[in-house]
Amino acid sequence: MENPTTEIYKIIQPENWTKSLTDEQIIELSKETDFSKNILDEGRDYCYFLDKKFYVTREKHIEYVNMSYTLTDPANLEKASTFDTIVEENEIYLIHRISVIRDGELIDKLADITVKVLDNENDSGSGVINKSKKINISIKDLRLYDILVLEDAREKIFTDKDFVRKEYSRYLWVSPDSYWAYGNYTFELINERDDEFVYKKNFFRDQNENGNVIEAEIGTISSGGSYVFELVNYLNPTDPNREIFPYIDFATKSTWEKLSNFISPYYEEVLNKANLESFAPNLIEKLNEFSDIEDKIEYAIEYVQNHIYYIYNADEMSGHKPQEAEITYANKQGDCKAKSILLKVIFDYLGLESSIILLNYNTDFYFKYYLPSLLAFNHVIVKVKHNNETYYVDATMRNEYGYLENRSFIYFAHYLEIKPNQTLQIREPYKFPKFCIDEKVSVAAKGNEGYLESESIYRYNRANNMRRYFKNTNKREIIDSWNSFFYYALNYSADRPEMDLREIFKDTSIEIVSDDKKLNELTIKYKARIENPYFKDKVTNERFLMFFDRNIPKNNVRDFIHEDASFWHNFDSEKYEINLSTDQKIDTKEKYTIQESTINDKYFTYSSRKKITASGGSAYIEYNPSTNHEITMENFEEFRNNHYTIADSNYGLGIDIIESGLMNMLKFKMKKAFK
Repeated sequence: MENPTTEIYKIIQPENWTKSLTDEQIIELSKETDFSKNILDEGRDYCYFLDKKFYVTREKHIEYVNMSYTLTDPANLEKASTFDTIVEENEIYLIHRISVIRDGELIDKLADITVKVLDNENDSGSGVINKSKKINISIKDLRLYDILVLEDAREKIFTDKDFVRKEYSRYLWVSPDSYWAYGNYTFELINERDDEFVYKKNFFRDQNENGNVIEAEIGTISSGGSYVFELVNYLNPTDPNREIFPYIDFATKSTWEKLSNFISPYYEEVLNKANLESFAPNLIEKLNEFSDIEDKIEYAIEYVQNHIYYIYNADEMSGHKPQEAEITYANKQGDCKAKSILLKVIFDYLGLESSIILLNYNTDFYFKYYLPSLLAFNHVIVKVKHNNETYYVDATMRNEYGYLENRSFIYFAHYLEIKPNQTLQIREPYKFPKFCIDEKVSVAAKGNEGYLESESIYRYNRANNMRRYFKNTNKREIIDSWNSFFYYALNYSADRPEMDLREIFKDTSIEIVSDDKKLNELTIKYKARIENPYFKDKVTNERFLMFFDRNIPKNNVRDFIHEDASFWHNFDSEKYEINLSTDQKIDTKEKYTIQESTINDKYFTYSSRKKITASGGSAYIEYNPSTNHEITMENFEEFRNNHYTIADSNYGLGIDIIESGLMNMLKFKMKKAFK
């Protein structure tokens, strides 16, 4: 096909710095070896060589790839025949070579490709503005057992909006996944900037049987220099369920202090221009209607969150300068930086001490390993102090309620404050002043019927999430969800596993009985009548009335097996009262019925208290965590063992029914005697 020259893609020869391979070299590198034969015999596809380069200057960067791989799997053949590549704004896709090796011969396939350029705007309706393009490439007449050779690049030209990328560059090399094996794998970072790069190798392992993580290697790449990383006959041994994939962090040499000094003037400039009185008199008038500062703060947050439309521009988040508050207010839209700046301007008017901070929810764990770089962040929120407490407000959230101390809690640890001379900061762990869930459940068994009632008070994140759930979910679906929870809590899943839940729980109702949006407290009441309320052991025919809330034991703690990542403790505070009553005689001395528990862990306290009477019992359970906390490996086992203690019948209440009749009484006494 003809070689088009467009702003989106080009078919062009590679530049000299790529050291592109000749046809003969490609054929030679794509020959079978003992290693490739073993991989192919296992039914995998195989990459004979992969040459990846990252070339960077102050004006642009180019990601270059040259690779040769097999098409022995029909699914991979299908993916190779038609594939998409995404290019950002001001980025060009460079096609250098598309060929196949068939019967030992290298065949050019550029004449057999069809290229379509499509908009990549699928999410624009939800405020995600993505100016990237999708380039769809179809290759005719690819055949099973061909060896496909692809050589291409993405060239990103920096504009004025990319002022951060011009000043500071970053690249993250991550080791290949565990499926592909490589005969030759080469990565090279070529530094054609006028400053130094730093590289840091993280989570590489030694060659012994256990594959222990070795100490991070740190080095520099001078201006005009390069860093080369090579692998031969490589199949990634990383266990993704237990280990972190090795990666190399490359960044322009800097410090957090230098970075904060670089970025803070851009924010100071737009903040110094802001005069809320001049551009938002109507907003000020509304704020002044409130006499209480708590009401003013609440209104300010909810105004910015709900009345300013959130536009997330994926390409520009870490690139362009922040938008002025006046523009954001006038247009009623902006990205996270714009919304956060407007909120800070309002906080300034209200006399609150606040600041803008950079963070990244998705990679928060890795910041302690990352090199200093502004390009490691992808989000902006507001840090505000009030009544000697520090709070964090994400201005991009919606439908959040409550006074500042009652709003949703945002989980993250690392952030950079946009002020001069700042370093990377770590948040203090947090303890909720009130219980996130405060629930009371009662089950009263009379004759062959049971009467179930629960009242749940939700606070903070749980209140906001539950409001959204009730707003967006069908009433019958909500009731079915509650029914399902009680089905397992009452252990009916063990003695009536095939019954329709609607046949077990009759006359059900569920309602929001109160909703205090200032306190951010939502109260929900559920009721049901149960036919045959007792769990019956199918072997012994013994009956029990029990209620064990399976949400209380944290299975993800007991199942945690990762060797590299610490455990992130982000549990809510919880309080439960469980009341069981019956008109039958019960065993008031049964071991697990009267068992209580108290745990004083470094990261949480837990108590389960009981009150047992002749006709039933009550359990009072409280879980108070120090949340937003990283638990390192050396502290984790004690933490895990304490959760095993919770799971050992300390997360609910069960009572044993003593059946009437002389024989049953004798049977019960014999059972107790031989326990």
